[in-house]
Amino acid sequence: MSNNIPVVNVTPPPESGNQTVDLYASREKIYTRAFTGLFRNLRMLGGALLFLIYFGTVWLNRGGHQAVWWNLPERKFYIFGATFWPQDFILLSGILIVSAFGLFFITVYAGRVWCGYTCPQSVWTWIFMWCEKVTEGDRNQRIKLDKAPMSANKFGRKFAKHSLWLLIGFLTGLTFVGYFSPIRDLITELFTGQADSWAYFWVGFFTLATYGNAGWLREQVCIYMCPYARFQSVMFDKDTLIVSYDPRRGEKRGPRKKDQDYTAQGLGDCIDCTMCVQVCPTGIDIRDGLQVECIGCAACVDACDSIMDKMNYPRGLISYTTEHNLSGQVTHTLRPRLIGYAAVLLVMIGLLVSAFFMRSLVGFDVSKDRVLYRENAEGRIENVYSLKVMNKDQVDHTYVLDATGLPDLKLQGRREFKVAAGDIFSMPVELSIAPEKLPSSTNEVIFILKDADGDAHAETKSRFIGPQVR
Repeated sequence: MSNNIPVVNVTPPPESGNQTVDLYASREKIYTRAFTGLFRNLRMLGGALLFLIYFGTVWLNRGGHQAVWWNLPERKFYIFGATFWPQDFILLSGILIVSAFGLFFITVYAGRVWCGYTCPQSVWTWIFMWCEKVTEGDRNQRIKLDKAPMSANKFGRKFAKHSLWLLIGFLTGLTFVGYFSPIRDLITELFTGQADSWAYFWVGFFTLATYGNAGWLREQVCIYMCPYARFQSVMFDKDTLIVSYDPRRGEKRGPRKKDQDYTAQGLGDCIDCTMCVQVCPTGIDIRDGLQVECIGCAACVDACDSIMDKMNYPRGLISYTTEHNLSGQVTHTLRPRLIGYAAVLLVMIGLLVSAFFMRSLVGFDVSKDRVLYRENAEGRIENVYSLKVMNKDQVDHTYVLDATGLPDLKLQGRREFKVAAGDIFSMPVELSIAPEKLPSSTNEVIFILKDADGDAHAETKSRFIGPQVR
């Protein structure tokens, strides 16, 4: 018996007229048509809310400073009354994990609704497309304008469009930098020439990044640069909500007059008007089936429903549906994968909330001096330590320092001190002990930090070094 694996030649036969297929074709500009509808209104409402949060939060004040402020020079991060330090960055990891599982959950349930409604790339792109419509006209007018030779009218319209794009990009960049440098001071310094060179650089960088991404790259970011479009397929199942065309109802396509009996001609409900293609921000034809370029914005749903209304046909030729529903099967809303993501998401949210409320509002660190030990005027063995206390609370606190771990251990110097809200306090402290009380040359001691009312706040361990015990 032969052990060779049979090999079959599956290479397709050559076609006539040697055709060359490029792996990457140059971008063809997409001219989207204006439309109205339920999902457009929802997207506008959601976008307006996101804009209000992004551009409005930076102007709120709390506790004598900006309410949300990433103060990088002082390594303090203020978020609505809570102060975070680099030691609290584990909470940031928790937020990212919660966000990831939240994205997984919503993707399994409703596909790419994040992309279509709340992704910053999509939201800013819709705004830039609106600017395009205001300055250059609707789809057919823009196509005609681009084909026309340069003229005063064309130059004026193009100049107005790019000016609006740059203005929105500038406001976006200015606001983003304003979360790291107080926005009120930043604006004053920028326009008076007193700002740091890095402030000008980053405002300019994010201005151009917004202008380029939302104005020029647009769908290219979603198709080629965003990793979400690539790994979303592993989270989809046949019960995931997707924007889809119903071929059973729509085929065979063909134009016809209103109220014409088209069933005798073997036609479906699709009149092949291509409105669904003309409104798509990524330029795809949803009738070709589920595609990686689809961002789930439902623009094609609104456009198709408007045509169905004009033709007196039922809505829903293009709709949010599932593969099971399209094939005539039952859609299962509750399924193991969705329940699993929901359970993990709830657990992670619970852990994050617990970690936030259980986090210590005081940072306490003690480091021993490089001098091992010394003998003071009383003949006692003395060690020197550097004390650092971070008050993470929003109110001032008075702390009391104590030390334990060895018999006859004496804490010398200042024991009570006040630390302002969000401030760091440092000072040297000395511990001493009679030589005969030392059990060994290296001993463990515990520093205890208490609030003035006696409640223990924090403690940390260190070493007490003495001479060799004989």
